[in-house]
Amino acid sequence: MDNYVIADQFSLLAKLMDIHGENSFKAKSYASAAFAIEKFPERLADLTADQISKIKSIGDSAGKKVAEIVQTGALKVLQELVLQTPEGVLEMMNIKGLGPKKINTLWKEMGIDTIEDLETACIENRIAQKKGFGEKTEAKILESIEFVRSNKGKFLYKDVEDFTLALQQKLEAKFPEEQTVITGEFRRQSEIISRLEWVSTATKEAIKKVIVNEQVIILSEDDELLILCAEDYLPIHFHLTTKNKLHKKLIETSCSDEFLEAIQGLLKTADEKSEEEIFRSAGLNFIPPYLRETATIIERAKSETFDNVVQTNSIKGLIHSHSNWSDGVYTIEQMAEELIKTGFEYLVISDHSKAAAYASGLSEQKIKEQHQYIDGLNKKFAPFKIFKSIECDILGDGTLDYDNKILSSFDLVITSIHSNLDMEEDKAMMRLMGAIKNPYTTILGHMTGRLVLKRKGYPINHKAIIDACAENNVVIEINASPYRLDMDWRWIEYALEKGVLLSINPDAHTLEEFTYIKYGTLVAQKGALPQSKNLSSFSLNEFENWLQETKQKKGR
Repeated sequence: MDNYVIADQFSLLAKLMDIHGENSFKAKSYASAAFAIEKFPERLADLTADQISKIKSIGDSAGKKVAEIVQTGALKVLQELVLQTPEGVLEMMNIKGLGPKKINTLWKEMGIDTIEDLETACIENRIAQKKGFGEKTEAKILESIEFVRSNKGKFLYKDVEDFTLALQQKLEAKFPEEQTVITGEFRRQSEIISRLEWVSTATKEAIKKVIVNEQVIILSEDDELLILCAEDYLPIHFHLTTKNKLHKKLIETSCSDEFLEAIQGLLKTADEKSEEEIFRSAGLNFIPPYLRETATIIERAKSETFDNVVQTNSIKGLIHSHSNWSDGVYTIEQMAEELIKTGFEYLVISDHSKAAAYASGLSEQKIKEQHQYIDGLNKKFAPFKIFKSIECDILGDGTLDYDNKILSSFDLVITSIHSNLDMEEDKAMMRLMGAIKNPYTTILGHMTGRLVLKRKGYPINHKAIIDACAENNVVIEINASPYRLDMDWRWIEYALEKGVLLSINPDAHTLEEFTYIKYGTLVAQKGALPQSKNLSSFSLNEFENWLQETKQKKGR
């Protein structure tokens, strides 16, 4: 029972109380408790109820509820509210632009309690006429409904990872004499998973005995394919094959339709002992599963190997991380100690800038204090080094959150958009271009502001942004948070063509999120990003030299 699980229950409780029109003061106190719980550096499950109640912004009432969650795994008052809330109203919480107060209006005043009713009301222009909504809100609701609908039944890679690997382990234990291999989207390292797939030499009946039960049902079956489904989860496909056809089946099931169509004629029917042999027989170097997306990679494989693609263990520095100076959980000292222990060479601390008041963004005075603190830590931890950075907000007019004098005090500056994300392309481009052209911008953070499966992100002209970054010596971040993965890997090839350096950064707010670099690496591999073109793979010495060269190029 970690703090995030507890915080999520408090956050949901606060929202449902607002949706039901209950005591707003209590709802705010639970929302405040959720924020405090998420940021608390110790596991609440390890503390006594009395200790929890004394934590700032939690108090006695919320403290007792924390204890209830820890002891029972649930919160009775929350369960009761969920049962009193129509399913469609709960689904409205995923619709962009609809906060609890607006959902309350839709449900209690307009009698709308399903997504279908909400869509109809928007089409009929009834929502725009309601006070507090308007035509723009109505249009955004329709757009968001379509986005949510198109992503129904899809999951983030991270969210299915543990289940997939656990099932693989179980299958290997049950069928030690057979070969059962993960394939499909998961093997291809897709950021969004719509189904889980295996290739297996085990018999269909044997698999059914192990997997099928009251919770797992058979959707369809024939001699080559068994499709199962667990309640409220992804379909599970088992491609049934023989040992002499296993590797060919693996290739066929671990690639996109475009790739399969292009390579189908090259695949031999003769028995090969490995996927490498099959590619070699086709006159190609081995194409890893993560690159089996586009047909163009096949032409490259005639002369190119992919041995230099970035790996997680090649990352030497943690760039873009937040401490408890802003909205992170741990001290910079604790973060440095963790990185030293795990073999990293440097940390780029990038707390939020002052415009991000919701995230305790740093004032100019706080920046000076933090820099003095970092100077002391660098003496203590040498040769490990902490670099002074900031995640500086890009304001509405394209300027940055601090003047150049303050920006010049940082070793490097990451610029990102965090506010007023609901923009047309012209507005988004103006803001991004303004930041890119600022001589103090070192790295452009999470380019589109998207949240995978939750928020589409503002529209931009990717080629124009990449061209501008090339011209202004700006690195483009691959935000490794599994919820962002922004810049999208599909633009990596173009960025490399233009000579732009990329950087896999975790955007970590806790020590546990340091591991997010893995998810950034998985998608970076899909774009065939070489280790040499990933900034966070630079050694400490290389990174310091690069910083000096970049400052000279920018005339600073």
